[in-house]
Order: sequence, then structure tokens, then C-alpha cells
Amino acid sequence: MNRTPGFAALLLWLWALCFAGIAAAQAPATHDHGFHDAGHWARIFDNPDRDTWQKPEEVIRALDLKPDAAVADIGAGTGYFAVRLARAVPNGRVYAVDVEQEMVAYLEKRARHEGLSNLQPVPAEPDDARLPEPVDLVLMVNTYHHIEDREEYFARLAKLLKPGGRLAIIDFRPDAPIGPPKRVRIEAEKVIEELQEAGYTLSTRHDFLPHQYFLILTPKPDGRS
Repeated sequence: MNRTPGFAALLLWLWALCFAGIAAAQAPATHDHGFHDAGHWARIFDNPDRDTWQKPEEVIRALDLKPDAAVADIGAGTGYFAVRLARAVPNGRVYAVDVEQEMVAYLEKRARHEGLSNLQPVPAEPDDARLPEPVDLVLMVNTYHHIEDREEYFARLAKLLKPGGRLAIIDFRPDAPIGPPKRVRIEAEKVIEELQEAGYTLSTRHDFLPHQYFLILTPKPDGRS
């Protein structure tokens, strides 16, 4: 079978995703991988071939953000979603959160290079997003399965959502032909169950992504169940 350079690059990206994960809110104890060359990872994570199944523009349209919204992209990596979000909220602010300092430094340079003054990289801890202020939306793409002590993590995160704020989770389905090893994937129903325990309720479920579920949740008024 003939394989184009784009297809080869996509395979490389998938390999990287499977064995390294997207650097985001991941616990070093279970995902001990370094990202010591952010420029290299940018060529993988931001490969245009990813757009065909990640559908970033459709995702952002589905989020229905106001131009002045405050958004946190937890697990921002090299900025695949963060830069698009920054353009979608020209009068707002996007916090590009990552635990890997190399990625944070790369995002700072990328924001300057692309003139995105409303994009602010945030160095996080595995158990703390370290958001500087409450936000209208938290987006977490291909990252949920990296987080340990999820009930505590998301219970704390709920306090950093503004009134009416939302949490959007996108991650790979157990039967998807691409993505991380199947042993680390978490099915959508389990995500919903865990987040209910952390004090959220399911608001919307989108089904247009071919390999991932897309859930939007809101904090319960009375907190945890």
C-alpha cells in the first residue's frame, strides 16, 4: 500500500499519542514521558492530517463561546486547540494549561509569534490546574484518562468555573482504531459517572467526532452527590 508523507506523519502522531500522551495534567507516576523538544512535538500534534478526525472548528462551534469568554484548555500541549480558542474569543482570554514546562515555554513563543495577546500559558501541577481566575469553560481534549484522583481534581476544578460555567471532555472511545492503549481508555459512561461523583451533571453530548466522545457538563448547584 502506498503511503503519502501526510499519512506517515499521522502514523507518527498516533504513535506519539499512544506512548507519550498529550502533555496535560498527567500524573508523572503513570505517564513518565518527557517533551524535551516542543518544536518536534508541534510538528506531530499540530499536523493538519489530525483535522480530518479531530474536527477542531466544529468542536469550537459546538462550544458556542461568547467573544469575551474566559476559557481554560487543560492539556494544551503545543496549542492545537488553544490558538483556535484564542481566535474564537477575541475579547476574552484563553489559559493554555500544561504540566510540561517545555510546552509552556513553546506556547509563550507561539502566542507572541501569532499575535495572540489573549492567550496566556499556565504552568500546572498534576493535581492542580493553577488557573489564575474562574473561567466560563474548561476544555480537556485527550487528557481525562491521564488524571489521577479525578474526583478530587474535578471537585476543585468546579470551584474555578464561573456561574453557568461548563466543563467539556473529549477523549477516545474504547473501540476507536486510533488513540492511546486501550487499557488506559475510559468509556464515556464511566466519565459521566465519575464526574457526577465529583459534583457535575451531564448537559450535552455531541456525537459528530468519529473516534471520540464529546461531553459537556455543568457543576451541580449543591456540589457533590
